[in-house]
Amino acid sequence: MPVSDQGVSNHRYQLVPRTLIFLTSGDKILLLKGAPHKKIWANRYNGIGGHIEQGEDVYSAALRELEEESGLDQLPLDLCGIVTIDTGAKPGIVLFVFRAETERHQSLQSPDGELRWVSTTDLSTIPLVEDLPMIIPRVLKYHKGDSPFFAKYSYNKDDQLVVQFVEINEDANH
Repeated sequence: MPVSDQGVSNHRYQLVPRTLIFLTSGDKILLLKGAPHKKIWANRYNGIGGHIEQGEDVYSAALRELEEESGLDQLPLDLCGIVTIDTGAKPGIVLFVFRAETERHQSLQSPDGELRWVSTTDLSTIPLVEDLPMIIPRVLKYHKGDSPFFAKYSYNKDDQLVVQFVEINEDANH
């Protein structure tokens, strides 16, 4: 199929692809506290990740972001969720959420802020990016071979985040 048959048009809804990665080790999860100078989520905790660059596939972009932000490489990542973010404008965002288990606990540095292993029991005591209290439980529940979760984010008239998870009936698919 030639490029012209792909149906790409500025009139169609478009999505900017991003990755979000959570590393876990036992009851700990690696989070990145945004540097105070960051324009978004400064001093708040988020997963590791970023934009997918032109010419990259989703998985390779996630591995690149993981290495750039944590110095960790060669970790097998599992896709555990896909989130479509309706920004109310064009383009929207599509977020590919990954998880990996690791036993590597060396001191990690990031140019984007402070990396910290956080006990999952302490998550409610730290300032998280607003969607993480809803996303992290699904990431932690994910096991290799499970179907990924799907969600849609949008914003109400007061610019507050609205999160909707798609509930898939696994029995209906068999």
